[in-house]
Amino acid sequence: MDSHERGEQRDGSGGQRVVWAVTDTRIGPLLLAATADGLVNVVFHATGAVRERALDRLASRLGAEPVEAPGSPPLAEAIRQLEAYFSGGRRDFDLPLDWSLISGFNRRVLRELASGVPYGSVVGYGDLAGRVGQPQAAQAVGVAMGANPLPVVVPCHRVVESDGGIGGFGGGLETKRVLLALEGVLPEPLF
Repeated sequence: MDSHERGEQRDGSGGQRVVWAVTDTRIGPLLLAATADGLVNVVFHATGAVRERALDRLASRLGAEPVEAPGSPPLAEAIRQLEAYFSGGRRDFDLPLDWSLISGFNRRVLRELASGVPYGSVVGYGDLAGRVGQPQAAQAVGVAMGANPLPVVVPCHRVVESDGGIGGFGGGLETKRVLLALEGVLPEPLF
């Protein structure tokens, strides 16, 4: 079966087509990128140099120069669902996801997180490791969270330390606090 039969879109260089857009949210600008298979990347703090580095990484990893296309169907739908999530009108995402930027243990952990840790709840690093059959791999789960190419949509902000600590977060601890407060896990900040 050739790539056309699988429904993949190709750009002129033979790589798959990658579209991107930046959307403003209550946690700052997010870069969203998608392929024909679905949303492939979400990047925090997506202005200037951060955005350019993210686009360069995507071009290198996916073999195609990303094209800005905020109105493209996968991105327009992702933006719509993110807006609903941040306004409190959506508790989960119903988007096709392209998992091609992550593999192995990290992919297993993130898929379990996406399907098994609902809005408004949290899970410990060790508990999540146990769910994927590696109960001693809590630190490796932390690495998987840091490698998550789809934060917010694949809710790595819901993974916390077993002693009640908030744990780390690639988007910054304040961003993690805002997301957990939005979901009712933490109180809203006083100021």
